[in-house]
Amino acid sequence: MEKDDLTHFNQEKRAKMVDVTEKTETKRRAIASATIHMQEETLARIHAGKMEKGDVLAVAQVAGIMAAKKTSELIPMCHPIMTTKADISFQDDTKNKLTVISEVVTVGKTGVEMEALTAVTVAALTIYDMCKAMDKGMLIEKTHLVEKTGGKSGTFKADM
Repeated sequence: MEKDDLTHFNQEKRAKMVDVTEKTETKRRAIASATIHMQEETLARIHAGKMEKGDVLAVAQVAGIMAAKKTSELIPMCHPIMTTKADISFQDDTKNKLTVISEVVTVGKTGVEMEALTAVTVAALTIYDMCKAMDKGMLIEKTHLVEKTGGKSGTFKADM
């Protein structure tokens, strides 16, 4: 294979799952984040536990963890992996902005960037779902990979 050949295509130029059979197993970790802008009252009600559907952050945390574990069922060419850690945390400006952060870890032949990104996306969508009755104008943005370690390509840190 030439250096410039794309690894996600077979000989018929159709998509395929990349062969990771010969890759070395290493510890791989990825952190991703997504930001949700909302009305001040929405964030205040989340913190006060006054949303009709229940504890927004607890439900979003579980949804994000479940999403990390099911990523290969959602992203067609993503390898199923053994997730050894999945965590979701939240940071906010106590006004109208909430940031969802995921950390996913595995020991394997392929990375967990997609799992981390899927986790924050589903957690953010869960927050939207649980709060949409009072705030349909919420904006989910800046979903991105913050950092990844392990594997052949080494460490990556976003310049944000």
